[in-house]
Formats: sequence, C-alpha cells, structure tokens
Amino acid sequence: MNSKEKKLTKRDVVKAFWKWTFFSHANYNYERLEATGVVQSMSHVIKKLYGDEPEEYKACIKRHMLFYNTEPHFGGIINGMVIAMEEERANGAPITDDVINGIKTGLMGPFAGIGDTLWQGTLTPILLAFGISLGIQGNLMGPLIYTLLMFGIMLPIAYFMWMKGYELGQSGIQSVLNGDLLRTVITGASAMGAMVLGALSASFVSVSSPLVIKIGEVQLNLQADILDKLLLNLLPLTITLGTLYLLKNKQFKSTTVLF
Repeated sequence: MNSKEKKLTKRDVVKAFWKWTFFSHANYNYERLEATGVVQSMSHVIKKLYGDEPEEYKACIKRHMLFYNTEPHFGGIINGMVIAMEEERANGAPITDDVINGIKTGLMGPFAGIGDTLWQGTLTPILLAFGISLGIQGNLMGPLIYTLLMFGIMLPIAYFMWMKGYELGQSGIQSVLNGDLLRTVITGASAMGAMVLGALSASFVSVSSPLVIKIGEVQLNLQADILDKLLLNLLPLTITLGTLYLLKNKQFKSTTVLF
C-alpha cells in the first residue's frame, strides 16, 4: 500500500473526457482501433498516478495499448470506470491487468451495440432528415440546426456516461473486490460481449459458395443443398473462427489477415 494517497480531481476526469471526445478516433487503425485514443485521453491521469513509478507508468501505457473499440459516447462509461480502477490500483488495491482488460473487452461490444443503435442508427438519421428537409428548401439553417442539435444532445449524454462510469468504478470497486461479484460481472460482461460479437459476425460476414456438383443427372448446389442444411451460415462461421485462430494462435497482424 502506498503511504501517500493518489487522488484524481474532477478536473482530471473531465479533462480526460474532453480529450477522448475530440481525439478518440484521431489515430483509429486496424491494429488497435481506439487504443491510442484511450492512452492519449488518460495520459495526464497515468502521469499523475504512476509518474513516480517508471515501471508502473510503462506498464499502464502498455496495458491500455491493447485492442479497444466501442461507441465513444455511450462507451465512455467504460473509460470512466477504468480511470477509477487505475486510481484504486495506484493506491494499492489488488486490481490486476486481467481485471482491467476484462472490464474493457467485456463491455466494449455491448456498449458499442447500444451506442450505434441509439445514436448512429436512430438519432442521427432523425436529425439528418430534419436538417436536410430544411436544406433542400434553400434554408441555410438546415445544416446549422443539425450540427447544434447533434452536439447539444451528444455532449450531455457522453458527459453523463463518462462521469457515471467514474462514479460507479470509484464507489463500487472495494465492495466488488470483497466478494465474487467481480468475477460474476466479468463473466457476465464477457459472455454478453461474445454473444454480441457472434451476432455481428453472423450479420456482417457474408460468404457463400456458387459451386454446383453434378452427379449423373442430379445437380446439387453446394450452398443451398448441402452447407445450409448442415448448418446455416457455416461458411461465415468458418471464416470467423479461422480469423480468430490466425490472430490469437498464430499471432498474425490484423492487417495481414484482412488481405
């Protein structure tokens, strides 16, 4: 246990929120997606918590450079929780890398699904329809109103989620660590994340075979007559599992697998 408590101020947490809001996708890439955005947004937090411990400082940066991707506004609740967890860890709480990464990887998929559905799939089209309807009439207020409404609705939601995450993480860590709740939360979040990713894979990985097998006078469509009857979406599942195998077991780069 460190003799001197390391305490983040509200200003530290809010500063991280603004850095995340404006730069979460500044270095978005297929290797780590939003990971560098996480590190950049938390850079002053990491320095404050671990600045006097060079090894812990480097370990924290390395910990948050792992693959991370979520919807940045609703998913900000995860970042808030992680900041609180890092604060507790810096003060001696037995929070391991696996616990922090488990929270991130377990929750990023569900909150990406929630955020994309409510924000990009619902609210944005409604606001666009409103702004475009004004714009096509020659009213320059169309794009202006759209922009103002986007920021006017987005920022309060994102700020609330971020601060709520920090509040939950800060107040709940000790009670969670004292029981089996943490394991339950991680298992539940991981299971939910796996289900969401599985559903997304089934929806977005589209692969089919045009091969037709001729046996005498009989013609069999490989996709419709054989594969679909064995297991629906067998080829997309095979591609997905093969990709996972190359990334996890063979340590292929994601960009290599894409090609």
